[in-house]
Amino acid sequence: MAARDRAKAETFAAAHHIGTVCDSYSDVVRHGKINALYNPLHIAAHHRWTIAALNAGKHVLCEKSLACNAAEAKEMNQVAKDKRLVLMDAFHYRYHPLFARMKNIVDSGKLGMIESIDAAFHIPVTDPDNIRMNYHLGGGVTMDIGCYPISWIRHLTDTEPTVVSATAEVGPPQVDLLLETKMEAGNIAITTSADMRASASFKAEVRVRGSRGEMRVDNVIAPQMGHLLTLNLRGQTSHETVDRRPTYAYQLDAFIAAVEKDEPLWTDGNDAVAQMTVIDRCYEAAGLPIRGLEL
Repeated sequence: MAARDRAKAETFAAAHHIGTVCDSYSDVVRHGKINALYNPLHIAAHHRWTIAALNAGKHVLCEKSLACNAAEAKEMNQVAKDKRLVLMDAFHYRYHPLFARMKNIVDSGKLGMIESIDAAFHIPVTDPDNIRMNYHLGGGVTMDIGCYPISWIRHLTDTEPTVVSATAEVGPPQVDLLLETKMEAGNIAITTSADMRASASFKAEVRVRGSRGEMRVDNVIAPQMGHLLTLNLRGQTSHETVDRRPTYAYQLDAFIAAVEKDEPLWTDGNDAVAQMTVIDRCYEAAGLPIRGLEL
């Protein structure tokens, strides 16, 4: 591993039993004993260092949002394809049995014709110096946590929604603290909400309404911390939970399987390009610049 400050890297490595500390990110990328990398850097650094890793022959698990915009994501995805390497967008929720159950319910027809989906993820951010508050680092609530509701609705509907409208509350210049959208996926009316204002209360919720009933899921993002899936079908209410193994463990399993066995991923480079395209449209609809563009 490496960090901009070697002393910090050594402290982290010691705490987590990591045996090798490099002087720079370049040294990590070029390390001869590494065949795969995790890129957790701020979003504005994802494009540069993911491409560097891919060009060095390394598979990459890259934190979300994969890039600042769809154009960057397309370039990253193309390099991965050209090099025949795995590029995975780190939407860990997608690999957990909770989301698999949600998807199964929607696809099964139990809810009837799907009429609407509402998805929200709210977490307060109180530090004005947080990197999420810096446009040039890829900041904004949509890039950090708002990408999750967008991903949830994309994967539940298996479609790329049309952004009808978006409204934002801006804090630091061009940085969205709150962004709410209205979208459509065929005949399905969709809303998403992301809030990192200091006054926000935690919420990670999806509601799916159909002609026969409704599904509500609390804590889609981290079911290992507790979650609840509630079904209301023809007036009968039931509650479900699944296992609480961490989402990150399931994600790592999927990444390793893709690297070692060439197994497909739900959040591969193609999906990341589609995801970033929707995010770009959300910013445009809200009257905000697409991340990564010079102001």
